[in-house]
Amino acid sequence: MAGEQYDVIIVGSGPGGGTMAWRLARTGKRILLIERGDYLLREPRNWDSQAVIVDGYYQAPETWYSSDGKSFHPGLHYYVGGNSKFYGSVLFRLRERDFGEIRHEDGIAPAWPVGYDEFEPYYQAAEELFHVHGLRGEDPTEPWSNKPYAYPPVTHEPRIQELFDGLKREGHHPFHLPVGVRLVERDGRAISTSPCVKCESFDGFPCPTNGKSDAQTMVVDPALRDCPNLTLATRTYVERLVTDASGGRVTGVVGTRDGQPFEASADIVVVACGALSSALLMLRSGSDRHPDGLANASGQVGRNYMRHNNSTVLAISKTPNPTKFQKTLGLNDFYFGDPDAKDGWDYPLGHIQMVGKSDGAQVHGEGLPGFLQWFPEKPFDWIAKHSVDFWLTSEDVPKPENRIFYKDGKVHLDLTETNVAAHKRLRHKLREICDKTDIHPHLFDRSLYLGKNVPIGGTAHQAGTLRFGDDPATAVLDRNCKAHGLDNLYVTDASFFPSIGAVNPTLTIIANALRVGDHLVKRMGARDEIPPPRVVDSTDPGAAAA
Repeated sequence: MAGEQYDVIIVGSGPGGGTMAWRLARTGKRILLIERGDYLLREPRNWDSQAVIVDGYYQAPETWYSSDGKSFHPGLHYYVGGNSKFYGSVLFRLRERDFGEIRHEDGIAPAWPVGYDEFEPYYQAAEELFHVHGLRGEDPTEPWSNKPYAYPPVTHEPRIQELFDGLKREGHHPFHLPVGVRLVERDGRAISTSPCVKCESFDGFPCPTNGKSDAQTMVVDPALRDCPNLTLATRTYVERLVTDASGGRVTGVVGTRDGQPFEASADIVVVACGALSSALLMLRSGSDRHPDGLANASGQVGRNYMRHNNSTVLAISKTPNPTKFQKTLGLNDFYFGDPDAKDGWDYPLGHIQMVGKSDGAQVHGEGLPGFLQWFPEKPFDWIAKHSVDFWLTSEDVPKPENRIFYKDGKVHLDLTETNVAAHKRLRHKLREICDKTDIHPHLFDRSLYLGKNVPIGGTAHQAGTLRFGDDPATAVLDRNCKAHGLDNLYVTDASFFPSIGAVNPTLTIIANALRVGDHLVKRMGARDEIPPPRVVDSTDPGAAAA
């Protein structure tokens, strides 16, 4: 096909694609990294909660349709670094048991074709690469590791430390969240050379100081700086993948750049657009040899979509909560079940963590229906000043009918929630905790998330549309994340997940990209030409520049 020739083309610059680009660029091979969007502008609006959280200023202006025909806007971000520019940067390993079959009330979360043992060294490498700050041994559900975190945990601010201590007194096991952040602290505060300033606009906001460990900051920009063999093509939309006459190999990509025709070819193509967009790309790439879409002989492309049962709830502290950097505390005591259940409930509940601190603009803009009946005389800023904000996550199970597809030229997303009862029980456990830790036991739903769950447009934890497995009749990808039936097509975003656990998925995406990257290095007969970055001591003021 026409267009420039590369050794590898990678479509998507988020955690999966950006990490793959970083890994393969070190070999000296000729790599093209394609991003649909551009670099996000550094501007005061980055920290404006009205613009970012309430108005969704940076979200892609797209319209999709649900199974009932209603339109919605997906919460997607097309920038270098992908959705990680806006994520909360909490980087968990899946629990060791998550790699096996998990039984839920609404079905089975299937086992992975590879186990935790294979992922463990890549988890360690991913934590070091993305500067994950944490403390091993606090969380009783955490999987085994051969090493401690390379970076110390982010210090709790006083009100969150009080909550931490209160949970411990009640017999719980709170822990410091594993946060990816370029932070150097002294006495709980960021020093002047630290990119992160521990502000209130961390979770859900882009970071103009580059303190957040997003894919652009941690892998894309460093690889471009150090590896002249890596090329980044921004504002480039890949319309479809092209195969050879046999249909057994992908020869390249076709699309547009700044509205003009664009083509490029490669020996190997890696797709990492995000679980939803990657599935759509496969469906757009159908041909005579692949009439139902590329890599879709199993009929599973776009199916088994998962995105967690997530909800954001706001509680009112009996004392003010002046915390700025609130996302430091987690609790997994109910991850695999409720030991105190009186009705014989024997299923997992999920995970609790702190979420970014609410401010008056968010409280006012999101409405909080039913909220003001409790505090009719209080202004929104007062409510935000006393809020303690939680993010609850429960596992949803993969269902073939939960899928993304094209219909009449439009994108449709069908989604039926699963494990709702478990999520309600997790919320009840949080209410009990609040009642015992100097927080009013009334949990108010941030209306942006409808309380019960993130609405269909919420796509922060998207996964599962191109799941991997050994059987090509039921899986799209093999255990190396190569498409069944195609010799040179790989996928390294969360599409490959056969199940999703109940913790944030991004570290697993990064670890898998490193794992598949090692496979591709061996396949190409390449070797590393650039040494990996050293792990710096975060107590050293010079570490901030590393």
